[in-house]
Amino acid sequence: MTLLSICYENGKLKILNVLLLPHKSIYEEINSVEDAWKAIKEMKVRGAPMIAIVGCLSVAVELRKENFDDIEGFQEFMNKNLRYLITARPTAVNMSKSAKDLIKLVDNLIEEKHSLEKLKSRVLETIEQMLPDDITDNKQLSDYGAKHILSNSESNKITILTHCNTGSLATAGYGTALGVVRALHETSNLEEAYCTETRPYNQGARLTAYEFVHDKIPSTLICDSMVGLLMDTKKVSAVVVGADRVARNGDTANKIGTYQIAVLAKHHGIPFYVAAPVTCHDTDIHEGNSIVIEERPHHELIKIAGVKIAPEGMKCWNPAFDITPHDLITGGIITEHGVFTPEKLHEIHQRKKE
Repeated sequence: MTLLSICYENGKLKILNVLLLPHKSIYEEINSVEDAWKAIKEMKVRGAPMIAIVGCLSVAVELRKENFDDIEGFQEFMNKNLRYLITARPTAVNMSKSAKDLIKLVDNLIEEKHSLEKLKSRVLETIEQMLPDDITDNKQLSDYGAKHILSNSESNKITILTHCNTGSLATAGYGTALGVVRALHETSNLEEAYCTETRPYNQGARLTAYEFVHDKIPSTLICDSMVGLLMDTKKVSAVVVGADRVARNGDTANKIGTYQIAVLAKHHGIPFYVAAPVTCHDTDIHEGNSIVIEERPHHELIKIAGVKIAPEGMKCWNPAFDITPHDLITGGIITEHGVFTPEKLHEIHQRKKE
C-alpha cells in the first residue's frame, strides 16, 4: 500500500506535511484557501499535481461553509481565490490550468442560467473528482511507461535513475515517474532504483527514499554529483523524471538538476523519459524559454535541517527548476494516453480536443 499524503472527506482536508519527513508523519488541517496557499508556498505540500489538487480542494472546503447571497458573489469568490492560489508557486502549470478550467465552468453554467445551488454543486463535484481522476491517470501512465521501457530494453530486469520526488507524496497517489518504478517493481521487472538526494531541498533523500523504504522497493540513494559516475560504471536502463510544465514543443520544466542529468544520459546513450500527465502540459507556451522559473529563498540553499553550511554574507542563486530541451528527452514523454516523442506531442493534444 502506497503512502497517503492527502485526506479529504465530507469537506474536511488534511495534508501530510512533507517538510517533517522522514522523521515525523504529521497531518495538518487545511481549513481555508489561505491555509492552502501557505502550505504550497512553504512546500509543506509539493509536486505539480498535488499543488493543484490541494489548492482546488481548499476552495471546496470554503465552498461547503460559505453561503452566497447571489450568483455574482459566488463568481467573485471563485475568480479571486483561484487566481490567488496560482501565485503560490508559478512554474507548475497544474494549478493554473485547473483554475482556468473551473473559472470557465462557472462562466458557462452562469451563461446557461443555472441556479446558485446548481453552480455550487457542479463545482464541488468537479473539484472532488480530481482526487480519483489523478490516481487513475497515474496508474495508466505508469503502465504505459513500464511497458515502453521494457520493450526497448535488452533485459527484463530494469535499473532506473530518478530525480526529486514524483510519487504518492507529490500526487493524489501512486505517482508519475515513481509510479513507473512501482509498476516495474509490481511485475518483478525492477532490478534497482537509484534516486538522487536532490539538493538543495533534498526531496530525493527525504521523500523518494522514504517511499522506497516504505514500499520495500530495491533502491539506492546517491548524491546529485554522482550521476555521471553512476552512468559510467553501473548499468542504468533508463532515466525517468517528472515535470512541472511541458511546453508545446516538448521542452520540460522540472526540479533543478534535471537538465544536467539529461545531458549526461544523452552522452552515455541512456534513454531519458519524462513522466507527465496531460495536466502538466501547457499548449499556450511554445518552448521552454518562455516558462517562468521560480526562485526560492537563499536560506534553503545555505542551510540543511536548519544548520548553516555556508558562511554569513555569502550570495546565493536558488532557482527551483531548470529547463530540459526536448531533444534530450530521448526515451519519450510518458502520459496517461501513451508514450510520445516530443515531436508527436501534438497528437495527444489533438486527441484531447476531439
